[in-house]
Amino acid sequence: MDFKNTPAARPVSLGLQGGGTYGAFTWGVLDRLLDEASFSFDSLSGSSSGAVNAVVLADGYALGGGRRGAQQALRRFWTTLGQLSSFSPLQPTVADRMAGRWTMERSPIYQLMEMAGAVIGPVMQLPVTLNPLRNLLQSLVNFERVRACEELQLFIAATNVRTGTGRIFTRAELDPQKVIASACLPTVFAGVEIDGETYWDGSYVANPPLAPLLDRPARDLIVVQNNPIARSSLPRSLADISNRSNEIAFNISFVREMSMLKHLSAVPEEERGAGIRSAPTRLHMISGTDILTEYAMSSKFNSELAFLTHLHDCGVKAAEAWLQEHGADVGVRSTFDEIPVFYPELAPET
Repeated sequence: MDFKNTPAARPVSLGLQGGGTYGAFTWGVLDRLLDEASFSFDSLSGSSSGAVNAVVLADGYALGGGRRGAQQALRRFWTTLGQLSSFSPLQPTVADRMAGRWTMERSPIYQLMEMAGAVIGPVMQLPVTLNPLRNLLQSLVNFERVRACEELQLFIAATNVRTGTGRIFTRAELDPQKVIASACLPTVFAGVEIDGETYWDGSYVANPPLAPLLDRPARDLIVVQNNPIARSSLPRSLADISNRSNEIAFNISFVREMSMLKHLSAVPEEERGAGIRSAPTRLHMISGTDILTEYAMSSKFNSELAFLTHLHDCGVKAAEAWLQEHGADVGVRSTFDEIPVFYPELAPET
């Protein structure tokens, strides 16, 4: 039986972070939220793997597919990615498996991939610099269905390399090229050209883009966080330094935007100026960083099916825990607590 949105369902928008294969955690969160009949879904925004999750969900949801169709599309995408990883040269070594933490840091291909980018730069469109995600999207996602999914609005971010500014692609204009642009990590993949401009990963300017969701009818915004702000260990290799640098860069705009929204939500109505909307956005967050920070930085490149399934299960559990604690607050009040997210050193020990 498929769940149907009812008049009593509380509308929410979803902001989906990017973080390599940590996107499978977001898959798990979405899987659980799609089972929650008390919510209806208005819009989704995302960068990188968050953009992929948003597009795949819309493909399954469109034209009567509904929640069950969205769940099936997400499972098909991530399962196929995991199955194809067994044919990839990017594999954990025996030493990696013995070390645990889902690391790839001893993999020669992982080290070579990052070092090659540092030495020659993945500027040219060569077979080694093309994002393999392109073929997966083209074979598994029907973009005509995505563009026809009028039940949901999508906002996908990419970074214009020349201007350094962000561009938001909406559902009606999406195609594989624009999603690949949102997921273009420049130390690994060549930039993606769209309308004469070159684009890199959208996470540099918005991870995820939240501003477009503020003008949507849903006044509740749930952010799914899978890009760690703090790490329990320091990077030890050139490849890990590159990955940690990207993590930090990807979080700058996120921290700034969430802090601004939290501040605006706390401004009393009588003190609101003409430029501030009268109905503030209620902020919520489902985070996996307490788990993900314990994994090796290189694990973001680990696409083994066992790891993806593990991350999915972690996402389901995180969503379930959040629903038990805060589900009744949706439509009533914000539940986002910035202390454990932005200032973990100040959070009380549990």
